[in-house]
Amino acid sequence: MRVTRRTMLKSAAAVAALPATSILPRRARAAEFSFKYGNQVQPNHPVTVGFQKAVDRIKEETGGRVEINMFPNNALGGDTDMLSQIRSGALELYTTSPLILASLVNVAAINGLGFAFKDSDTAWRAMDGDLGELVRKEIRLHGLTPMEKIWDSGYRQVTSSIKPIQSADDLAGFKIRVPISPLWTSLFKAFGAAPTGINFGEVYSALQTKIVDGQETPLVSIDSAKLYEVQKYCSVTNHMWDGYWCLANTRAFESMPRDLQEIVARNINLAALDQRKENLRLNQSLQGELEKKGLVFNAPDPSSFRATLSKAGFYSEWRAKVGPEAWKLLEKYSGELA
Repeated sequence: MRVTRRTMLKSAAAVAALPATSILPRRARAAEFSFKYGNQVQPNHPVTVGFQKAVDRIKEETGGRVEINMFPNNALGGDTDMLSQIRSGALELYTTSPLILASLVNVAAINGLGFAFKDSDTAWRAMDGDLGELVRKEIRLHGLTPMEKIWDSGYRQVTSSIKPIQSADDLAGFKIRVPISPLWTSLFKAFGAAPTGINFGEVYSALQTKIVDGQETPLVSIDSAKLYEVQKYCSVTNHMWDGYWCLANTRAFESMPRDLQEIVARNINLAALDQRKENLRLNQSLQGELEKKGLVFNAPDPSSFRATLSKAGFYSEWRAKVGPEAWKLLEKYSGELA
């Protein structure tokens, strides 16, 4: 068929009149709200795995209107960097230990007081209940929106490259890495140790190069960060229970309509409840696997550790720091701490 200039012009005009969607490849609609989420744990850690499930559900339930991009394993910097970023709005969502948050919100450290909770169920009840609400109220004063349910980190254990920790006396002069947090530093100074604040992303190299001789984390983190490669002993001290608050930058969170806020919060909270169960299961089952990887375990009597904290005035110091209201709520779950 002969194509003339007039035919070509008519065809071009007809194409131009068509809707753009009928002539362009179909592309996914851009999200109305695109947020960044950061954490300090590895991609295989239950927090990262659980949060990814929440992200997927949020995207589905909002029809793609809310998109959350994941940056685990300190991809956006260490804990202190991300705390600064979420306050400024450079980061919209972040999970962090309450004890890291305590550099900004003093009372947030209360869950980490030594030997406060007898088991994980008690810790969850306290943080889901009135003690947790007091902490969340204080967090909101700093331009941050905490989700209702705290994620689980679990009970922390002490690892060492030089000796097992059999009693509080073995911590005297012990060079131990702690997170950058006033309570962690205070706790191990009360034991007579020499704590050094180091972000989690730098712990492996600090142990490898002997900047410190030991560290303390739950078994899940020891496994996921492969700390068994640079540590020989693991002492099951259960010296504190810790979790992760999921925080949102309030300006970013409230920029969404209420229905989207509800979908985001609900799915993050549901993921936290699922993660608690998985994290507890792993912390209770990993000892055998870590022994196969070379860690030597011991289970010291906790009485010497608690007696040392009391004698050093640790509980009195922190009762004054967090205030009588918070302390009363803590002892509702922990019993008397002195």
